[in-house]
Order: sequence, then structure tokens, then C-alpha cells
Amino acid sequence: MIDQPPTAYVSSRRIGDATITIISEGTGMGSVKLPVPEAEWRQAIPEADARGMISFGFNLAHVQLGDTSILIDTGGIDDPASGMAEMVASWFPSFTPSPGLYTGLSYLGIPPEAITHVLITHAHADHFAGVTTMHADQRVARFPNAHHLIAQGDWMQGQEQPDEALRRALGTIEQLGHLEVIHDEHEVGPGVTMIPAPGETPGHSLVQVHSAGQSFYYLGDLFHYACEVEHPEWMDPGRDPATMSRSRDQLMAEAATSQALLVFTHAPFPGWGRIVPTAIGYRWEWA
Repeated sequence: MIDQPPTAYVSSRRIGDATITIISEGTGMGSVKLPVPEAEWRQAIPEADARGMISFGFNLAHVQLGDTSILIDTGGIDDPASGMAEMVASWFPSFTPSPGLYTGLSYLGIPPEAITHVLITHAHADHFAGVTTMHADQRVARFPNAHHLIAQGDWMQGQEQPDEALRRALGTIEQLGHLEVIHDEHEVGPGVTMIPAPGETPGHSLVQVHSAGQSFYYLGDLFHYACEVEHPEWMDPGRDPATMSRSRDQLMAEAATSQALLVFTHAPFPGWGRIVPTAIGYRWEWA
């Protein structure tokens, strides 16, 4: 057990009648991979150290609104059965885990059986590997009563380009009859909507929570660095630049207009921020 006070990895805010909680799985120091000259990204990321390393978070979200108890992405670093701890350690040798998702939910008084929905923003393992665990030598749903959702673009890509982690985790959820593959914008419940935002992956989705005139967005990996809001053409290699730029443009215009609160997965915990307009575009402002 990692000895950390709950405030070090659990942070809640009210959005209208909804309670949004960010649960950190930990923090790792990683290198900036933006394909622009170092002098440019260093000006935009002054916190980078001499080696070009910055702190990356692993933020998951829980939404309580009415009778719905919604988990957005599942990580899995705290569960040996997911394989995520070893994977993340290979990405970030200096990774420091938190007590984890289960412990964070327990602190909130939420047992795994109480989760009604699990929303997967996209099919990268650090976002879905924790949907299952091992019990009595069998792989079972970690949130056994939850309806799991993922967008068709990522599910189909996982079938066409076999992904062992996807098959092991979400394939098990499908076999249990708990997986729904969605094809477009999808209302999960009153005030909670999955919205297509491709580019990171073909089926990458955002999650919007709207309640009593206020809005929150969980952005998944639409951004990896806060500076990408001001420089939306910047993105890590391997993305679809034109598609991701369109997704970013659409989100930024809406979020700035609605003064929405936002979190992206790999922001330093707790990650709360807003997108505010500038004379030539937008910028990120920590909130």
C-alpha cells in the first residue's frame, strides 16, 4: 500500500448537481516528444528540466449524477492482473504510483459493484486495461454491474489489427455481455454524453457532463500537454494530424464559450483547467 493522504490522489468538484472526482493512478517523469524545435517547445513548456523531462499524470474520472455512478477510463496500474504496472514502468522508469483506483473509490464510499457505467475514451491500454481482474484463476469484470461503452472506430481497429491487451480486457467484457459499441454521439444518461473526437485514435471520445447550466469535459488524450491548446497543430507522432486538429478546434470553441471545466488524462494531478480565448486562438488556464 502506498502511504499517501487521499488529497494527494483524489480531488472532487461540483458541476451543477454532478460531483466530478479525479483519481490519480500516479505520476511519471517522461520526455517531451513534440515534433517541433526544442527551442520552441521549451518556451511553451518552461517546467521541462535540462533533460527535456516533465511530469505526466495518469488521471481517471468518476461522475456521480442522480442514480448514475460513472467511471471514465479504468487504468489498471493498481491491479497486477492488468499488466499495466509493468507497462507504465517501462515507459516511465521513475513512475510513482498512488494507492490506486480501488482505494480512491473506497475513500469516496463507492464499491466496484456500485459503478453503473464504464466509459472508455479510446483503446490505448492505459485507459482500458483495468476493466477486468483475476478471481479464482478466471478473468472477470472489475466492475461487474457496469455497462461498458467504447466507440466503434477503436473497437473495429482492435479486431482488424489484433491487440492482445484489448482482447484480454474488453474481449472479456464483451463475452460477459457488458460491452456496447457506440457509433456516434451517445447519451449515457441525463446530462452525460460521449462525443466523438478522433485523431488520437479513430474512435477517441470525450465525455461531457452538463448540469444546471455548467459543463465539464474529460478529454482523454485529446491533449497531452497544456501548451497544445495554444498550439493545436502540435501533437506527438503517430496521430492523425488533420483529424485531431478538427477535434481540438471543435472542443476548444465549445469549451471556451461555455466556460467549461476540463481535465485531460496526462495532466499533472489534479488537472482541473479551462480553455480561454486569446487574440489569436486559445490557451489553457489551470483552475
